[in-house]
Amino acid sequence: MSTSQVPAAGSPSDAALVLFSGGQDSSVCLAWALERYARVETVGFDYGQRHSIEMQARQSVRAAIAERFPHWAERLGEDHVLDIRSFGAVAESALTADRAIEMTERGLPSTFVPGRNLVFLTYAAALADRRGAVALVGGMCETDFSGYPDCRRDTMDAMQSALNLGMDRAFRIETPLMWLTKAQTWALAKTLGGEDLVDLIVVESHTCYQGERGQLHPWGHGCGECPACELRQRGYEEWDAAGREALAE
Repeated sequence: MSTSQVPAAGSPSDAALVLFSGGQDSSVCLAWALERYARVETVGFDYGQRHSIEMQARQSVRAAIAERFPHWAERLGEDHVLDIRSFGAVAESALTADRAIEMTERGLPSTFVPGRNLVFLTYAAALADRRGAVALVGGMCETDFSGYPDCRRDTMDAMQSALNLGMDRAFRIETPLMWLTKAQTWALAKTLGGEDLVDLIVVESHTCYQGERGQLHPWGHGCGECPACELRQRGYEEWDAAGREALAE
């Protein structure tokens, strides 16, 4: 799917709730929602993640977006942070405990937190019900991803049906990055907010599983070795190379 085929929103008066971690993908999703919805709120989850620096990055990204994009600032609503550490303790993984990042016997990365997106969406839907939001926007993707089964669109469709049945609502789970590569995600960021948004995401967002915020690479902060950094770096380099080739033509 090209960026031009990203699903459109409903009425411009609608409100959206973005599942916002402060990482690259959710930052692009926040910009995507701000382009489409009259009011956009964000929700973050403290589930005991080792890379808890992302909770600080969330506020940095929100503040930078409000400062650099005044037309979005007037649409950017409240931020919510939900404490679900008890879930993180139950669903122990390399993201919540001091374990090596590796493939498990199930063929899944040890960073997989069982049911994480299902739990996130349940909490988000309950919050959206009270906040009057009709859309739940998340950065789930099954093109360039780590193999997590709860990132698939089939999972999102099933979850949307369950939430709407269980809450008697008509929520839409929007996943604008679902069919995009990481390179296309960088391209979408530039389409939405130009080089200013790309620079904001590079400098302010956080994706690294190790929580590394030292060196600033061309693609952002990170250890450069964990799966999240490898995906982010490869996508940036592919996008950057494609841009240079286009200029040379």
